[in-house]
Formats: sequence, C-alpha cells, structure tokens
Amino acid sequence: MAVSFANVNSEAGLKKLDEYLLTRSYITGYQASKDDLAVYSSFSAAPSSKYTNVARWYSHIDALLRLSGVTEEGKGIKVESSAVPVASTPDVAEAKAPAADDDDDDDDVDLFGEETEEEKKAAEERAATVKASGKKKESGKSSVLLDVKPWDDETDMAKLEEAVRSVKMEGLFWGASKLVPVGYGIKKLQIMMTIVDDLVSVDTLIEDHLCEAPVNEYVQSCDIVAFNKI
Repeated sequence: MAVSFANVNSEAGLKKLDEYLLTRSYITGYQASKDDLAVYSSFSAAPSSKYTNVARWYSHIDALLRLSGVTEEGKGIKVESSAVPVASTPDVAEAKAPAADDDDDDDDVDLFGEETEEEKKAAEERAATVKASGKKKESGKSSVLLDVKPWDDETDMAKLEEAVRSVKMEGLFWGASKLVPVGYGIKKLQIMMTIVDDLVSVDTLIEDHLCEAPVNEYVQSCDIVAFNKI
C-alpha cells in the first residue's frame, strides 16, 4: 500500500512525519529510495531542529544527494500539496482511504499505510525503550561511503562492483554507486552502504571480505570517505 503524508510544511504535517520517522531511518525500506527523494523535494526549507527525527532524516538524505544521489526504486508514496488548504482544517490534508470491503466499517484514516504485525511490534518495543530511558531515539545505523580502487586500468569495473556487492552480511545494505576517474584511464568505484552498528564492523568488512579472495581479484584497496550516524 502506498504511504500518504500531509503537508510537510505545516506544523501538523511535520509532527506526523516526525512520529513516523521515530522508528525508521528511511521513508520505506532499509535504503534511501525515490520515496525519500519525493518527500525531501516537498520541503520548502530545511525542517526545524525541534522535529528531531525529521531533521535527522532530512540531513541524511541531503548528504546522500550531495555524495552519490538516490537511485533505489521506491515503493510509492503520496505527499499532499504544500499550499495551505482552504478547508476548515488548514494544517491537516485529508488522506484518501483505499476502497474498503462492504463489511468493513472502520472509518479511521491511516495516513501512513498499513503496517505489518512485526513492524508494529518493533515500533512498540522501540517506543517503550525510548520512554524508559528518557533519551532521544538512536537509530543504531550508520551511512558509509567507500572508495574502492582496482588494480589497474584493465580491471573490469562491472565485475569489481559485482564482487563488492556479493559480500553479504546481516546488517549490511549496499546502496548507490558511481565510477570516478582517477587518472591514466583508471577509475575507482564509490559506493554507499548502510550498516547496523552492532552487527557490522567496517574495518572487519574491509580487511576480511573486500580485501580477501575472491573479491581481491579485482580490488586493490578500500578507503572510508565518509562515515555518518543516521
């Protein structure tokens, strides 16, 4: 089901989005996608820092766009117009509910789409932890930009990227990438990844996976260009 948001330039819209991002790093899924880009583009200005979760998400997407762009396909979202509506409820845009079965008499409007039982349980547990600790929620994730350098100008960069992405670990999510000219016909691969801090060590990932067989057939070295908590 597509997710729907009210006017994100209004107090009510920002509050709803802030609550939605309390237990999420991205609008949908576990990687930055075109859904994030759609919501990001609907802002007329950077959100106030008092909306902690929105400000954190906005800064992260802004950084991704500056570094490598967002290319992951989205799941579909809807953002209401930023213009102030003329209706009697100026701060809340009405969300069009999906067609219901004849025997469905639930009139509640779900602005953010249906969540699975697992998502609801995870959100409840995270909210309970935040309430108990009295601290702001920490995502426990980091966004990392890597420079991956080939052996020489004859290295097949498509196979190099394929080898890098073949590394699979719990808590590791590969993102956008691009080739950057270095000189003398040589290019390096810049690739984004999101990691769950408690599950993935970047140093271990590089030393034990990216710089070892079979990946090191194509990869000479890897360097961390940017490392940001999200």
